[in-house]
Amino acid sequence: MGNDTSRILQDLEVIMSTLMPDADIDKLKLRCEEIVCNYDINRKTPSALENDFIDKINLYTNALRLESYSESTIRGYDRELKSFESFVNKPPVLVNTPDIRNYLASNTEWSPGTVSRKLTTIKSFYRWCVNEEMLLRNPANKIKAIKQPKRLPKSFTMSQMEQIRQKCETLRDRALLEVFYSTGCRLSEVANMKTAKIDWVQNSIHVVGKGNKERIVYFNQRAIYHLKLYLEYKIYEEDECEYLFSTERRPYRQMNNASIRKVFKDIGLKTDIDESVHPHRFRHTMATLAMDNGIQLGDLQQLLGHSNPSTTLRYAEVSENRKKQAHKQFVQ
Repeated sequence: MGNDTSRILQDLEVIMSTLMPDADIDKLKLRCEEIVCNYDINRKTPSALENDFIDKINLYTNALRLESYSESTIRGYDRELKSFESFVNKPPVLVNTPDIRNYLASNTEWSPGTVSRKLTTIKSFYRWCVNEEMLLRNPANKIKAIKQPKRLPKSFTMSQMEQIRQKCETLRDRALLEVFYSTGCRLSEVANMKTAKIDWVQNSIHVVGKGNKERIVYFNQRAIYHLKLYLEYKIYEEDECEYLFSTERRPYRQMNNASIRKVFKDIGLKTDIDESVHPHRFRHTMATLAMDNGIQLGDLQQLLGHSNPSTTLRYAEVSENRKKQAHKQFVQ
């Protein structure tokens, strides 16, 4: 039996097992073999097949958009899949498991985290194609998850936080720092905050996080103080941008993720802090300090907007000092 005949029988088996899970698949396979043996079967060559990979990527990203994925997430999926498509240069139906393994191993400079992200994206894409009945199988299913070194989130010490505060040269930058620290928000969540949405009675604001999930976050008194100073200056400057944090030159516009990162990168260069200063470390700092002060994991999960409790559980492992204190308190 030729390879093409064997392949079509495998495809028929997948269809039969999917559509008729209670049927006797072995008997059906035998009957199909009896039929196909009467025919000469020649599979189309790759050049004869239309490469509709880009079309399927566009359909997939549109589906993600309808499911309310963020635009930054969608762009990331689109970028990763088009990079993979460029590497394999064949229709999705012809992609096999070795193609995916070769792609993931094609760049020795990719970190385990990067390779894991690429594999997750490819698996999700093919899983969607199978669910939408565009393809019969997911060639990435046989590839196991990439092992990654366990890294604990890095946070700033209180001494480092004071250094960063001292190097903030504008009211906006200081308010930005205090908002990141007190709320524990992600970068995109802070960038999309709007002044009118602040509840000055509850010292809180609604933010939209991953998966388009909305939650309430809170400002501490230090953040409120610096926010009010900054907003008074915004009014003085007649800054009519609706977003809480805006650019410093006219026409005033919403600060994007890149501009906020640059603010903290520039501040970090003025300190003697060895590690990079970036927005997400304030989130880690807030979470670590909250754990040190005895916050319940469930409460911290809600404040950080984690869907999975195991994500929050990372912070329970961060502080050696906390473990030492717990041992001293409970082990007599």
